[in-house]
Amino acid sequence: MKALVTGASGFVGAAIARRLLAAGHAVRALVRDQSPRDQLADHRVETVVGDLLDHASLATAVRGCDALFHCAADYRIWVPDPDRMYRINVEGTVALMRAALDAGVGRVVYTSSVATLATAVEGGQGDESRPASAQDSIGPYKRSKLRAEIEVARLVAEAGLPAIIVNPSTPMGPGDVKPTPTGRLIVEAAAGRMPAYVNTGLNIVHVDDVATGHLLAYEKGTIGERYVLGGDDLWLSDILAEIAGLYGRRPPRLRLPHGAVMPLAVMAEAWARLSGREPFVTVDGLRMARKLMFYSSEKARRDLGYAPRPGREAIRDAVEDFRRRGLCP
Repeated sequence: MKALVTGASGFVGAAIARRLLAAGHAVRALVRDQSPRDQLADHRVETVVGDLLDHASLATAVRGCDALFHCAADYRIWVPDPDRMYRINVEGTVALMRAALDAGVGRVVYTSSVATLATAVEGGQGDESRPASAQDSIGPYKRSKLRAEIEVARLVAEAGLPAIIVNPSTPMGPGDVKPTPTGRLIVEAAAGRMPAYVNTGLNIVHVDDVATGHLLAYEKGTIGERYVLGGDDLWLSDILAEIAGLYGRRPPRLRLPHGAVMPLAVMAEAWARLSGREPFVTVDGLRMARKLMFYSSEKARRDLGYAPRPGREAIRDAVEDFRRRGLCP
């Protein structure tokens, strides 16, 4: 099999490319001109320059491929230009799916997100049976991913797109080079720069298990279905305690109410607009933190044979990788 992987220079996309290579498949990576190539050092990866905003480049990238793993997306909690995020995550996805149809690609695995699913009711877990509504989707990232998934499902139903949708939860582990918003949290906590926190619940999954889940979806998934690729439900306080324990120190004990941090988030975003630097604390991030992001991967376990490792291993591997690259003490 020859597979095109979009986003292969990033966190999840690079893990998918590594997993495909390990399984003996040929990998072509779609990368932008300015994308770092550190994750693509393996000489077996063929690279083609293109961009989700350059729709003509997508037809070239997908030509001659048997499979498409579409992982590329603008993943930020705060952006100065939400319209550009929409063009990348929604319009770029639709253009790529149409290019795959025109090229006769046999199977597509689309990387969505648990952001498209309703959050858990108290004491429970979200799953594939309860999609989020546009009204409940907080921030441009979640809204764009919800719209993109709806468009992919529409192309499956109306145009015969042979796509399977996967919904990763919160990946952690090696290779978060940017880092992602979750990776930034790990770096700040490991450096001891989080004396206080607002508690929330996250489903933590190892990025390599997410990559394996993509291959399982390609091999065993049903076209038109979606599968949550998650790991363990953990409170943020437990995540911070795990990180602190790696350094032999106490985790932060000061738990702040969400409302008390909101003025700080407003100021941080105002400064971000002036400085151009993405803020660590955001208004949408605090609004999301009010909801428990606990999810069940039972469908993927049952139908795909998905078997993720404990979430704490993902945290430890992430810290070790950040330390190796000099981002953590």
